[in-house]
Amino acid sequence: MPIEFNEARLANGLTIIGEIDPDAASAAAGFFIRAGTRDETPGVMGVSHFLEHMMFKGTDDLSAEEINKGFDRIGASNNAYTSHEMTVYHAHVLPEMLPTALDLLGRMMRPALRLSDFDTEKGVILEEIAMYKDNPFWVLYEEVSARHFGAHPMGYRVLGTTESIAALTSAQMRSYFGAHYAPDVMTLALAGRVDFGAAVAQAEALAGEWPAARPTRDTGRPKVSGARFEMRQGNVTRGYMLGLAEAPSVDDPRRYAATLLMQALGAADNSRLHWALIEPGIAEEAQTSFDPSEGTGQYLVFASGDPDRAGEIWGIVEREIRALRDGVNDDDLARLRAKLLTSVTLAGERPEGRMQRLGRQWTLERAYRSLDDELAAIGRVTVRDLRDLLDAFPLDGMTVGTLLPEA
Repeated sequence: MPIEFNEARLANGLTIIGEIDPDAASAAAGFFIRAGTRDETPGVMGVSHFLEHMMFKGTDDLSAEEINKGFDRIGASNNAYTSHEMTVYHAHVLPEMLPTALDLLGRMMRPALRLSDFDTEKGVILEEIAMYKDNPFWVLYEEVSARHFGAHPMGYRVLGTTESIAALTSAQMRSYFGAHYAPDVMTLALAGRVDFGAAVAQAEALAGEWPAARPTRDTGRPKVSGARFEMRQGNVTRGYMLGLAEAPSVDDPRRYAATLLMQALGAADNSRLHWALIEPGIAEEAQTSFDPSEGTGQYLVFASGDPDRAGEIWGIVEREIRALRDGVNDDDLARLRAKLLTSVTLAGERPEGRMQRLGRQWTLERAYRSLDDELAAIGRVTVRDLRDLLDAFPLDGMTVGTLLPEA
């Protein structure tokens, strides 16, 4: 039977959507909250991620242990994550276990937020921040991002800083939760073998009384810097170079061309940077990516290697960027398109992958596109589209940072 899209909305604004596949062997569900780092203020930077941790600490009638054991008893693959755009809580189970998974996920959305748990978890978050300070890529990425976006919250750190987390209070977290964990910015996404009517009825029982809050978000394209800088750090032994540049937003039809363009420049193999830097042994790492967001997007270009060759490495990166516009032909595009079509199809074969695609898409765009629609859009990208995209979003204005060992 064909996959069927269903949508329902509760009176308080909670949207329930599903790609229903009666032939699937599993089912997946996730609460997608349109609240992330870009919705924070400098004084509470990191609260979205901290709150994600706190959601697993229990409700007024469920302990943290009962939540964890509840998921274990039904064999769930469950987790959560926080980004600049959203926070997501999800589970993948056998179809007969979906009602239990939904019950646990739904009850988690109204946590106790106990002060004792807050104080304990603050130490965990501070340890996590300290751990990332030992990762040169993240040190450089966070600094480049902060300089690239300036005062705009797209440049905030998802984990927050040592200072912002140390100063954060339980009252501030409760205030953020009340303002942002509202049903009118929540989506419950379902995929696989699901009784959609029963799931909607269960969502109504769980969440029908949650109050709406109507939070807002600035989705204008932020002004970016395009600056260049150098950092030095004592625990670094290699040279790291990272650049960010403006790119299409999540609802821009050119996002498919942007994905293919970054594959052409810096995919793990058979890309321009692979053959120019990795294959001849000039650099140890070289990669690119495209990250679309509401109202904006960014290209990321990263390379690392011998610190004495940092200038040479980045010079080659810039050379390959200059050659990119006229360097991709129809044969290259056909190869790139085939790899992307395969990757997108494989990700969508399992209910978990479909649920994630569906939830992210609806949360940021309030629109539905089937997997077939997305595959068709990828198939329509032409070489001219790639060149026009580079004209609209050139890579030569990147914010570029270099991290080197101390002199």
